[in-house]
Amino acid sequence: MKYFWLHSVRAYIKLAFFFYLKKIEINNEDRLPKNKPVIILANHQNALIDPLLIASQSKVFSYFLTRAGVFKKPIVKKILKSLQMLPVYRVRDGWSNLTNNTSIFLECSKLLSKNKVITIFPEGNHNIQRRVRPLSKGFTRIVFETLESFPEADLQLVPIGLNYKKANQFGDSAAVYFGESISAKSYLNLDRNEAVKQLKNDVQLALTKLTTHIPETNYKTTETQLEQLNVDFLNPIAVNNCIASNFKSCKATNKLQVNNFKILFKFLLVLLLILPFIVWKYVAKPKIKEIEFIATFRFSIAITLVPLWIVLLTVILGLTLGWYVGVIYLVSVFTMALLAVKL
Repeated sequence: MKYFWLHSVRAYIKLAFFFYLKKIEINNEDRLPKNKPVIILANHQNALIDPLLIASQSKVFSYFLTRAGVFKKPIVKKILKSLQMLPVYRVRDGWSNLTNNTSIFLECSKLLSKNKVITIFPEGNHNIQRRVRPLSKGFTRIVFETLESFPEADLQLVPIGLNYKKANQFGDSAAVYFGESISAKSYLNLDRNEAVKQLKNDVQLALTKLTTHIPETNYKTTETQLEQLNVDFLNPIAVNNCIASNFKSCKATNKLQVNNFKILFKFLLVLLLILPFIVWKYVAKPKIKEIEFIATFRFSIAITLVPLWIVLLTVILGLTLGWYVGVIYLVSVFTMALLAVKL
């Protein structure tokens, strides 16, 4: 029953992304080891979209370490746990709650001893900037405690780079890059403090190669230059080489001209989904204080309110004007959504 639920949710989220994102590229997923305990370590730019992207596009079911603040409401807590999300506590959650991480990390070690997969965002928070921020050492604690408790476990660490063209836009594109797996046991011959430092450095270096990494110094200037060149942010290797060469090796591309048909199809889609659009535009969006949450709230409305509206209006039209009208509306919504996003 559990796996039926997980398969159903993954299929639904994957379908939703098909209509929400223009394209999704998955690169080198074969680097994810099979029949071994694995910790996926990913950069974190786009709030809830990041874990949903990994969960829906990966072939394995992963457990996710998620900030404890979202587990406060009982019904939400129950749903998140059914989706294999585990709460992790931070200083902002209160010093007294930090001790709860001991049991969470122990649960992670037990899961890894059974060759499960756990996904962690080691930066510790999200930020829409195109750079890998310093990593927290929480993930290293799970790594070494697992090796201590289960020395036979061949624990593998797989860095993943999540890349977006414009993370907060509707109809954006995404690219997921799986890096080479790192054997956790290779750090056991080092002093613990040195091992933690080396592991953090190695993972951070790997992540900076799998996603666009703009150094913090002169960040805004560099980002503006890259955007003016219209570089392909779905190709982090090329973009990082461009930055490293001081823009001498950059491959500029022509900016796409305004597609009037695309604008028309978006307008028609808004008309067909007028109530969800109003809720998004005038209720949800004004309350968003951090740009990183724009895509999360928009996608949340897309997978909850939009389907309810489509079903309700289809039924109303079917009962009042005839089912052929209801079917025409239903087909029109999906057609306009595809044209508005994929063109």
